[in-house]
Amino acid sequence: MANKGPAYGMSRDVQSKIEKKYDDELEDRLVEWIVAQCGAAVGRPERGRLGFQVWLKNGIVLSRLVNSLYPDGSKPVKIPDSPPTMVFKQMEQIAQFLKAA
Repeated sequence: MANKGPAYGMSRDVQSKIEKKYDDELEDRLVEWIVAQCGAAVGRPERGRLGFQVWLKNGIVLSRLVNSLYPDGSKPVKIPDSPPTMVFKQMEQIAQFLKAA
């Protein structure tokens, strides 16, 4: 991913609108629901938009979430032993989540 410099003009306005729409209370409710559904093994993200995004980025938490909605023996998403670090593997994991969802 390329490094981004400061935003100016219209880019700054758009980024500002996006940040204003972010709801910290909704984030807290979602984290609580995901942890309650999947168990404490999924951990917790750092507070804030960036921490929440990083928590979901590799697709493991999303995969555990969708698998928790299915009965034992019919889990639709395979979860690797170690979290994927390569971007295309993370995208594959998220694609499996989306297909199951």
